[in-house]
This record gives sequence, C-alpha cells and structure tokens, in this order.
Amino acid sequence: MTDVSLEDIAIRTELRPGDIGYVTYLHGSLYSKEYGYGLSFENYVAKGLCEFYEKYNPERNRIWACEHNDRMIGFLLLMDRVKAAQLRYFLVERKYRGIGLGVKLMNLYMDFLQESGYKTSYLWTTHELSTAASLYKRHGFRLTEEKDSTAFGKPVKEQRYDLILAK
Repeated sequence: MTDVSLEDIAIRTELRPGDIGYVTYLHGSLYSKEYGYGLSFENYVAKGLCEFYEKYNPERNRIWACEHNDRMIGFLLLMDRVKAAQLRYFLVERKYRGIGLGVKLMNLYMDFLQESGYKTSYLWTTHELSTAASLYKRHGFRLTEEKDSTAFGKPVKEQRYDLILAK
C-alpha cells in the first residue's frame, strides 16, 4: 500500500474492549492465509491474550495497537514474566508492511523494556517467519532454542530468541 506512510498510522498503548477478540481474529486469519496455521494456533493466541489481560499491570506490561482509519492493522505486546519480558503477538497486515512500522514497533518495545527495568526478554516464533527473525536479530535477540511442533495445526520448528540487555 504505497499511498500510506508511517505518519498515517496511529499507535495506542491502552487495551480497549474488542482488542482481545480482534487480535485473535487477525492472527487466525493472517497466519491461516500466509502460513496455513490452523485453529489450534488461533486458540493458542486467544489463551495467551486472556492470560495477558488477567495479569495486566500497565507499569510492567504494554500493548501497541496500530490503527489506520480507525481499524487495527498491527499489534505487539510486552508481557511481564517476572524475571523477563516476553514479546508476543507481533503482527502487521501485509499491505502495511515495508513502511517501517515493524521497526517502529520494535523500537517502542525496546524503549519500554529498558524504561521498565527489564534485564532480559525473549520470544517464541517459527522457522517460517524469517523476516521477523531478521528484525529481532537486528535488535540483539539471539536464537537459543529450536523444537519440532505441531501446535499450530501443521509441522513447524518453533524457535526461541533471547535478549540480554547490557548492564
């Protein structure tokens, strides 16, 4: 979508009614179309978002909901895991990719991570998401674990990336 620029995207950090369901929908729809993930993946996302809401503390957790024309087109959250922050549910709709939104979200994540005093962060992804993995690596995340999985409705290799912040 060449007629949209980063300046056209609003990013909010407060969770609103409808967000949990819509982020679940976006993940289920997008990952089904682009990677063939099944209902088990959508269920995984829904459970994780419910857990996030149940444990939500704005001083230690954060969402970034990206909107264009009052419609959510991207999302990312930081979930407090006591000793670390977990990066979860990073998504940008296809037609909004390539304008710098993913980089902006990662920078916002890294800023909040440091401002909140976290020393480490981690995330889980799959081997198929190489563009995302490249973005994580540019921000200092390193691949630390791989395991075979069928949890997303098809065989994938789940990958864990970890980040240790400089002291």
